[in-house]
Amino acid sequence: MTAFLIVLALVALLVVVTLIKSVRVVQQQTVGIVERFGKFKVGLQPGLNLLTPFVDKVRYTIDMREQVVAFPPQGVITEDNLMVSIDSVIYFQVNDPVRATYEISNYIQAIEQLTMTTLRNIIGGMDLEQTLTSREEINEKLRYVLDEATGKWGIRVNRVELRSIDPPPSIQDSMEKQMRADRDKRAAILTAEGMRQSAVLSAEGQKQSAILTAQGDRESRILRAQAEREARILKAQGEAQAITTVFNAIHAGKPDQGLLAYQYLQMLPSIAQGDSNKLWIIPSEIGKAMEGLGSAVGQIAGITQKAEGPFPEPDLGDSQAVSVDSGLGSAATPDAAVVEADNAVQEAIAAAQNAAVGNRAAQQAPPAVTSAPEQTSPVQDGPPLER
Repeated sequence: MTAFLIVLALVALLVVVTLIKSVRVVQQQTVGIVERFGKFKVGLQPGLNLLTPFVDKVRYTIDMREQVVAFPPQGVITEDNLMVSIDSVIYFQVNDPVRATYEISNYIQAIEQLTMTTLRNIIGGMDLEQTLTSREEINEKLRYVLDEATGKWGIRVNRVELRSIDPPPSIQDSMEKQMRADRDKRAAILTAEGMRQSAVLSAEGQKQSAILTAQGDRESRILRAQAEREARILKAQGEAQAITTVFNAIHAGKPDQGLLAYQYLQMLPSIAQGDSNKLWIIPSEIGKAMEGLGSAVGQIAGITQKAEGPFPEPDLGDSQAVSVDSGLGSAATPDAAVVEADNAVQEAIAAAQNAAVGNRAAQQAPPAVTSAPEQTSPVQDGPPLER
């Protein structure tokens, strides 16, 4: 009984092991390579698969998804003999798992070595500047070479990317200095252009300001000249009207030689006015004026002995009445001023006539005193001299 149980247990264990060996589950996007007695038998597809126990064996499991492999930095010499460090990333996918399994032992290591040799070949034909600025070109060349080389392995290279290209530290320092110099140059150029534009705008502004100032000055001078011309015209017209009014007023009053002689004597005191007048000139006509007012003085050229002829009185209507703005009050009316002037003229004429009559009476009487000797004071005939 015990032996029977032992045999039964061994048979059950054999059945379990056989089932385990016969059933294989393959994951999605995965292919199992089955060998029978060391020879490729079939590729297991994703899902549940049955195998011949103890005969078939799953030798490899190939991942069919796109894979990413990053390779460590590799030293590469450029055309201008500079060592640069380049690390790359490869994106590839297994298309034929059988060929990927049996055509090459380790396709990842093969891709890495192929990438290194291809990079050295490509970078060796470029200088440093081209290497730093031609990443896209390098990626395309590298992908083409890798895809062509890995095609027989059942592998397709989708993309190749260079993550970094690191030149030597001394070259990096020089490049930084060059970049700094370029930036300083661009900054200086922009500053100079800004200063030039500012100077141009300032000059244009000054020019416009000068033009506007000159135009304003010209218009101001024109307006001042016009105002001055009109003022002179009005002043001349006013003086002409004043002279005409005075001339008509004098002739309307009909003055004669007696009035003029009287006015001449009234002006003598004004000659001696002033504290600094130590010497003053008496005209030669003073003696004749003293002898007689009017008749004793000879007729002055240009002034008649007796004013004749009609002279119109000046028109002193309401338009000639002017109010004094300085606070002296309103002037007298034109009629009152004319009457007052006529009265003064008549009084002066009467005084001159009385003086002339008294002089004639004195001349008819016998002289009581001999004529005085000539004056010792300096007397000059003709017009008075200036001091």
